[in-house]
Amino acid sequence: MVALGFGKFARADRIYALEPITGEERGDGRRTRVWIDGVADPLIASRTEGTILRDMGQEAATTGPELDEALDLAERLAAAADAGRVDLNDLGRRARRLLASTTASPEASGNSATSRSPL
Repeated sequence: MVALGFGKFARADRIYALEPITGEERGDGRRTRVWIDGVADPLIASRTEGTILRDMGQEAATTGPELDEALDLAERLAAAADAGRVDLNDLGRRARRLLASTTASPEASGNSATSRSPL
């Protein structure tokens, strides 16, 4: 089963197409149209096509999760700023976690000053 977001799931072997939602349609939990065998209309997923593909075991067909997380963080920040409500604690936590996932560990680099620890 692949999580599509907001409590929606689909069998990975039944998904036959993913369509990124762009422009005005994208946002408020609308990121990807998921076409499923036996279902007439696509389901709307709150997750990106890259994330869904990774969950389906198609890692080679996707970019790294860091890019998806960075884009999601930027989209959430822009939407929150437009609405006049920005949760800096949440955004800071997510930004630190994203940075930590892209920085080598102290053991790998031999230099603890360049590494960051996840929260």
